[in-house]
Amino acid sequence: MNIPAELRYSENHEWVRVEDNRAVIGITDFAQSELGDIVFVELPKAGDVVRAGASFGSVESVKTVSELYAPVSGQVVEVNEALNDAPERVNKAPYGDGWLIVVELADASELDKLWSADKYKETYSEE
Repeated sequence: MNIPAELRYSENHEWVRVEDNRAVIGITDFAQSELGDIVFVELPKAGDVVRAGASFGSVESVKTVSELYAPVSGQVVEVNEALNDAPERVNKAPYGDGWLIVVELADASELDKLWSADKYKETYSEE
């Protein structure tokens, strides 16, 4: 299981990479492997506001449809439009080309509630 140490994680299997006052958000390698082949990704539009803990879209795989939950609150400033034509990027590079959205952080203190790589690994490596 690939769990980059520099990222923060939610218990719902989203990851966050902080760049200045922005959060790049995606789903973890563990999540994409559990879902199987991803065939469709539904994401918000740039300008939409997401709230920590609330659903902001979904990922459809050959097995199931899973909700995506915002790990932080803020305004969506960028959406990975490439996933419209190539949703499998989430499977191939969940921490690279498979990112989902970029959010302008509304409250940077929400980052403190996210898990370290060690805690994420501890929690989900037994599954």
